[in-house]
Amino acid sequence: MLSMSRIRKVYRTQLVETYALDEITLEVDTGEFVAVMGRSGSGKTTFLNVAGLLDTFDAGTYHLDGEDVSRLSDSAMSRIRNEKIGFIFQSFNLIPDLDVFDNVDVPLRYRRLPAKERKARVERAVEMVGLSSRLRHLPAQLSGGQQQRVAIARVLAGDPKLILADEPTGNLDTLMSREVMDLLERIHEQGTTIVMVTHSPECAARAPRHIHLLDGKVLDTDADAELFAERTMPSLAAAIQ
Repeated sequence: MLSMSRIRKVYRTQLVETYALDEITLEVDTGEFVAVMGRSGSGKTTFLNVAGLLDTFDAGTYHLDGEDVSRLSDSAMSRIRNEKIGFIFQSFNLIPDLDVFDNVDVPLRYRRLPAKERKARVERAVEMVGLSSRLRHLPAQLSGGQQQRVAIARVLAGDPKLILADEPTGNLDTLMSREVMDLLERIHEQGTTIVMVTHSPECAARAPRHIHLLDGKVLDTDADAELFAERTMPSLAAAIQ
């Protein structure tokens, strides 16, 4: 699903060059659920932005779902992003004046899908996240966990092949975080590829595979991963055994 080879992303100022991604090489197979971990400044967000075609990179090659996206035009990247990728963010990004149905429907309207198809997609997605009884509720009438589930339903309605999640439980308490992670696990079980950036050892432990970033580099050996866990997230050390 996702194949990167020697990806480099450099931020330049007059005085210094910062390698946000430094020779990143990795693959994520179709249907995998992967947690990307690393302390602040390790390159996690930059990695997710590049993977989601929200940002460009300076060197390397990137294939998404078998298509080389390294040298595509902005319009071509926008098409692939809209058709193949769904984004879940820490902030829910719901429109306060729209109810659940209309919030989920927004991206489908931009894709100019027929009204009947949009309605079916929205209702199916909302049912998947367990909010069918809240279709006409505004975001302010929902809990934080329910708002995140609406955001996830909005992603599911687009039927993406790849879901990129950036700290999806970052604004939630422990109980609501578990509910959202339960939902992501169910989505993964249905065959969707998920790449999740997280600081949370508990959330990361839900993913069968972990990718560790440190200073823009992938730590790709067992010894590196164990050292990463010991130095940056001691409570994760046991969880990834």
